[in-house]
Amino acid sequence: MKHKKSKVLIACEESQIVTEAFIKKGHDAMSCDINYPGAKGLPHYQGNVFDILYDNWDMIIAFPVCRYLANSGVRWLHEKPGRWELLKEGASFFNKFLGLNCKYCVENPIHHCHARMLIPKYQQIIHPWQYGHTTKKAICLWLKGLPMLKPTKIIPLEERTADIHLEPPSPERERKRSRFYEGIADAMAEQWG
Repeated sequence: MKHKKSKVLIACEESQIVTEAFIKKGHDAMSCDINYPGAKGLPHYQGNVFDILYDNWDMIIAFPVCRYLANSGVRWLHEKPGRWELLKEGASFFNKFLGLNCKYCVENPIHHCHARMLIPKYQQIIHPWQYGHTTKKAICLWLKGLPMLKPTKIIPLEERTADIHLEPPSPERERKRSRFYEGIADAMAEQWG
């Protein structure tokens, strides 16, 4: 049975990993990011996602910046001036995706307690090791109109690594820690496309 070609926006995606997975499945997919021109040269809108967010998409998969929402950064709320305001702005941006009138998946790591007071609870937690990667990392999914994502290739416990948490300090640390995984992208395209 042939699937209907869907119009899919991958919001706040620099790497185009998810965009590529949906295009390979025959969908009309496009990424969008304000800072990056599209890493793989696939269809990409470089600009504010709100310029195109309401353009009749069948599905939106969003990766809003988690810098001020993630549990890993909660300590900075008390140590860096202005972080509380940035937390509120980040939560407001995140919640705009949850109000969309189409199928969606919004992805983020586990939020700290202050962010959880501003953002509803996720529907699912997945891990890269459930999709063929050795990495241990909790990934939360907020879903609307989409089924829970099923694991595709579970890596044995003894082969799983905490490489994300062990990433040394560097100018690229945030980008490396937030990278997405091809196995999860392929599962999304296969199961939701």
